[in-house]
Amino acid sequence: MNDERLRVLTWHVHGSYLWYLSHVPHDLYLPTRPDRTDGYAGRAGTFPWPDNVIEVPVEDVADLDVDVVVFQSSRHWLEDQHEVLSPAQRRGARIYVEHDPPRASPTDTAHPVDDPEVLVVHVTPFNRLMWDNGSVSTVVVDHGVALPADDIRWTGELERGLVVVNHLGRRGRRLGVDVFEEVRRQVPLDLVGMGSEELGGLGEIKPPGLPAFAARYRFLFNPIRWTSLGLAVCEAMMAGVPVVGLATTEMATAVENGVSGYVDTDVDKLVGRMHTLLADHALAARLSDGARRAAQRRFSIDRFAADWDGVLRRAAAGSDPSRRDRLSRLSPGS
Repeated sequence: MNDERLRVLTWHVHGSYLWYLSHVPHDLYLPTRPDRTDGYAGRAGTFPWPDNVIEVPVEDVADLDVDVVVFQSSRHWLEDQHEVLSPAQRRGARIYVEHDPPRASPTDTAHPVDDPEVLVVHVTPFNRLMWDNGSVSTVVVDHGVALPADDIRWTGELERGLVVVNHLGRRGRRLGVDVFEEVRRQVPLDLVGMGSEELGGLGEIKPPGLPAFAARYRFLFNPIRWTSLGLAVCEAMMAGVPVVGLATTEMATAVENGVSGYVDTDVDKLVGRMHTLLADHALAARLSDGARRAAQRRFSIDRFAADWDGVLRRAAAGSDPSRRDRLSRLSPGS
């Protein structure tokens, strides 16, 4: 692997994703503003940010010598790049990370990036399938996660299910608030996440502590109809937590029925599966082993960092022909 470190400009949009992205062997520069809002939070949160994550005041961004700019939201792509970046940065290597499936129409929504010089990185194959990407080049970099401690393992002593969704009450049917309420009337569930108190939940569990917290529950229930594959699901599986959820979006491939958990589009069937898991710890333990093995195969942080390393080097080399012989152009299959 090439040893040259790249200088990458990106924004703090999804804290957990940024934390895992920081595992790449490159330097990440994060623009900041005094109010720390709308992607300008820098090294905020409870993550143990490594030294390669560097804050830069937004007014100094245009003077940075960067190799690649990585956008992570439509606002930064459509608006902020024209206000924050220099003309040279806007002409250089640019990548757009698409974290979600389309909202307006699941099949006929054109992706906001229509520049053939920009590579769109989808975080799941489902997202790439559903967006109309036009003529823009795309690649999938599947999620990668790491547990904060090697000894975090599922125990399942709590005869309850855990739901992890931020602001579920205000995000409505798309995130499955009605499914959650329906299931909660029949199955003992605890809800955690920002704003979860609005629905009688337990509040936010800071991300570094979430896998250990989840490991005590018999299973994780994901009520979400339409969004990307949540990192909380990947982290729970890495800790060996069986997952029960709707067989929609990438969840249909992340969880294998009877091996790592259960997925279905029939909520009544899922409720039955949950009751079985609550009554049969041995069955849950077998699914726990399957969940952990599946996560180790698919969501390895080493694979994630290597994939991103290849994507970044490919983009940097493509934008500067003089560097092509010095930079690796490895990338996941596109």
